[in-house]
Order: sequence, then C-alpha cells, then structure tokens
Amino acid sequence: MRLHLRSGKELLGNVKLTYTTVCHQASSTNSLQILHPCAYSRPGLEHQLTLISSCQPISSHSRRSYLWTPERKQVLEQTMISPFLVLAIGTCLTHSLVPEKEKDPKYWRDQAQQTLRNALKLQKLNTNVAKNIIMFLGDGMGVSTVTAARILKGQLHNNPGEETKLEMDEFPHVALSKTYNTNAQVPDSAGTATAYLCGVKANEGTVGVSAATQRSQCNTTRGNEVTSILRWAKDAGKSVGIVTTTRVNHATPSAAYAHSANRDWYSDNEMPPEALSQGCKDIAYQLMHNIKDIEVIMGGGRKYMFPKNSTDVEYELDDKARGTRLDSLNLIDVWRSFKPRHKHSHYVWNRTELLALSPYTVDYLLGLFEPGDMQYELNRNNVTDPSLSEMVEVAIKILAKNPKGFFLLVEGGRIDHGHHEGKAKQALHEAVEMDQAIGQAGTMTSLEDTLTVVTADHSHVFTFGGYTPRGNSIFGLAPTVSDTDKKPFTSILYGNGPGYKVVDGERENVSMVDYAHNNYQAQSAVPLRHETHGGEDVAVFAKGPMAHLLHGVHEQNYIPHVMAYAACIGANRDHCASASSAGAPPAGSLLSPLALLALSILF
Repeated sequence: MRLHLRSGKELLGNVKLTYTTVCHQASSTNSLQILHPCAYSRPGLEHQLTLISSCQPISSHSRRSYLWTPERKQVLEQTMISPFLVLAIGTCLTHSLVPEKEKDPKYWRDQAQQTLRNALKLQKLNTNVAKNIIMFLGDGMGVSTVTAARILKGQLHNNPGEETKLEMDEFPHVALSKTYNTNAQVPDSAGTATAYLCGVKANEGTVGVSAATQRSQCNTTRGNEVTSILRWAKDAGKSVGIVTTTRVNHATPSAAYAHSANRDWYSDNEMPPEALSQGCKDIAYQLMHNIKDIEVIMGGGRKYMFPKNSTDVEYELDDKARGTRLDSLNLIDVWRSFKPRHKHSHYVWNRTELLALSPYTVDYLLGLFEPGDMQYELNRNNVTDPSLSEMVEVAIKILAKNPKGFFLLVEGGRIDHGHHEGKAKQALHEAVEMDQAIGQAGTMTSLEDTLTVVTADHSHVFTFGGYTPRGNSIFGLAPTVSDTDKKPFTSILYGNGPGYKVVDGERENVSMVDYAHNNYQAQSAVPLRHETHGGEDVAVFAKGPMAHLLHGVHEQNYIPHVMAYAACIGANRDHCASASSAGAPPAGSLLSPLALLALSILF
C-alpha cells in the first residue's frame, strides 16, 4: 500500500496533511519502509511512505478509518491502519507542531506579565448590585470536559487548540464546588440542582426539597419544600427565564420551580398510583402552576404537556412522541389561561416560529421544540430546532425589558447525555455550543450590572491522555500503542460505559472502526450500558458584581446565596438598605462600610 502525504502551511506553523491511499496486490509480508518521515512539514514538497501489507482494493463501501479527524482536515481512507504508521507520523508531529513564536522565551514572559497586569486590576472589587443574574449550567461539564472542549473549539478554527480560550476562561474569578448529595458521594443532577438553585443540599433524585424528603416517597414531601433563586428573583419583581437543551421538566430546570420526591415524575403517567393518591403533582404540572408568570421557558419536553396518545405536531407517525398525560390536561392551554389578556404571550414549537418573533414585543414565551430532549447540536435540524445560542439571545431580549432586571437559568444539558452514551464527540460539541451561548450573553450584558456564573452540577468518568503531541485531534489516537495488547487507543477514554468492547477475546482494535464518527463510543474500562457521573469537584467561573465572593473551595449550595446577595434578593438583604424605593438599585456600590468590613473578615 502506498501512502502519499502532501503538505501545506497551516496557522501557527502547523501542517495540513491530505491523505490518499492506493492498495496494491496482496502480499504476505508485513514490513514498513519510511522515506524522509518528517520531511512532510516542509511546504511545497511531496513525500511518500510505503507500507507493504496484505490488503484489498478499497471500494466506495469500505469502512473509513481516521488518523486525525476531519476537524484537522486530515483523513486516511483504508481498511486498517498500521500501529507503526501511526507511531511514525506521530513522532514527526511532535517535532513539527511548536509554533515559532513559542520557541522564544520572550513570548511566554510577555504573556505572563500581561496576565499579571490584568490580575492586579482585580484588586478593585466590583461591589455593584447585580441587576441581572445569568447562570450557565453545563450538565456533566467536569474539568476534563472543559479542557477538551477548549481544545476542540480551537481545532474547529484550524488551530492546535491547547492555547485557545473558552469564554468562561476569560472570567476573572474561579472556585471549586463540592458536588456530593446528602446521601451520595457521587451525585446526580437532581440533588445538585437543588443545591445550586435552592441553596440547600438534598438527597439524590429529589428536586426542590430538603434532605428530609426521601426519593419516591410522596408523603415525605409536604413541609420540606425549598424555594429557588428563580422564585426569589420573581418575588423581587425581576423577570425570570429558563432555557435548556433537555426537557424543560428535566432535573436541572425543575429544581427552579418544582418540589418533587422523584425527578422522573415528568408527567402523571410516570407517577405511581400511591403518589397520585397522596396528592403529589408531576413536574410538568408544577411548571405551569407553581410560578405562573415565568416570562421565558424554552427547551424540549412537548409530549408531557398533552393528553395521552395525542399526536405530536412534528412527529405525527412516531408513537414515542405522543402525549403522555393521564389527566387529559393540555398544559399549553393552561399556560395561556394564566396570562393577562393585555400581555403578549406566544407558544412556539420550531425555530422558524421563534426567530420570526419580535422579542421586544413579547411578554411571555413558551418554546417546546422536541417531544423529549432537544437534538444534539451535531444532529440539529436548522429549520425545526434553534441552537442554545439562539434561544439565549431571544430570552435576554425579552427579559431585559424589565427595569428591575432578570434572572436567567441556561442549561447545556446534553453534555451529560453525550457522556452517558460514551459519545465524547457529541458531548464536547454540546460544550462548545454552550460556550458560544456564554459569549452571546456577554455581548448583550454589562459587567457593571450583570453577574454571570458558569458551573457544572457534577463531572463524568471522562478523561483524555496518552502523551498526545501538540495539536493532536482531541478525538484522535495516542501516539503509541498499548505496551500490553499492542493495539492503538484513542486519547479519549471512559472509566466505565458502553464503549467496552471485546473482539475474539481481546480489546477491540480501534483502527478497525471509524473513531471520528459523531456517535463513536469511546472505549471504557468497565462495561456499563450507561457511563456514570464522576465525584470530583467542579469549577465555578464568575464575572460581574460580587463575583469575587466565588473563590476557593465551597459547598455547592453556597452558589445561589452569593447570587442572591449580589442582586439584593432572597433573605440576606441587610446590605441593600440604600436601594431606591422603586426597587431598582442605584448604580455603584451598595455596600456600607460595615458590610465591607464584615466581608473582609469573612472572605
């Protein structure tokens, strides 16, 4: 087999490789001849690697295999990749991917000095009141996911990736959050949502209730309800909104408005008869009844709003998309009935309808774009499904009309789903899209009056390693084969999950599969149908008024207390005595000298 490598310049001195293969007549020998293996980095030259191996002519139906994924525009079409070929090219990359400017110590010293100057500016604290609060929650976005998403973002722009900055990387204040639930070392998304929205740690699987409520036991709910920062903001006269890529009645958003002993009680169809007889309500019902005047609700979950077996507006022939409600309620009609007649309320179910709205004339918006969760960003239909960035833009335009400000919860919820399925490419593209939404929000708000917090509820057993060279595709192979089973492996791996595969009694050879595919399931150490959460701390990024109060290592339930303090809502408002009688805080600091003294002691 003859492998031609054509080289050309790429940004920062990297090389762009185009691979083609020609398969000759089969040979029984297996040897490798490399001519000038590193010379491909020289522009304008074409060199040849010759591999003699048994092979078959490549037809249009052959399975593709990739050395480096299409994001790097480096594609190798063949039936099998030789591990030695991977090693040879990987070795060359190690020596060719260092940008010239980074070889000069002055580059790194200047960069560090500029970072230092920026850090010194932070000595002047932003103690303004937060008129607006935006919370971005990357479900399952642990630190390893943040790092991998950063690299992917850069590589999508034809850069090596490691030096790229996510929007959240630019936030000046960073903390760590301890994610455990009251009864779980490794948490779930419901108990954690109760912590970072309601300020109280709770049991796994429960939302909007204290740890006195036991999962699935309806009769332990009453009297143990806890309210969220969304409710505190609404009570203070602010507009509020929820935007998610999951169902709007999924774990994360539901903790903002519901009180449920079980996160899975999406509609009454999913509830046991005992819970119904004891008076517990499903989460979709609570969305419409508990806080009737939520200005913006967008995400998936359409089927939970309609009577059992009613046909979905988009998937008419799909039985799984049909309505689920046993009480025969049409919750869209219920939602409409609660809105004042003189207000402009809109229900939309597709992207075209959403973008046709004039947000500045919309008072209430309900957008349900899928029967269940929204599609992955890589699979998204540009006609029917809006992106997270588009939903955030519309939400802020609607909410920002309130002179008292707003609270907006934004969830990149399908990061978590991608990881559970072992589909790292789906998960990381979801994270990159959420980063895009963070940037969008930043352009529409001001650091002077908007506190923005980005965090995760928990991590995943997701990792990447293998001593990959600079600029290696985040979805690519490690530069060496295993020293145990002599097979190649991808840099990305999971501790457990559905990617565990054994072929003929041995670990699957990843060079025989298309590991650049959107739905490729990365190999895992332990076989599970669904990959699990991780238990380590997650990062908290903050900017805007009082962002400096998020620092160090904190319990997860500390987060909403900081947001409420910054916005002068909720219970702790003693420091806000100078707020105007109209309810809108004046510009500048609201902290009295005594409050500043107290903060200096506490923090």
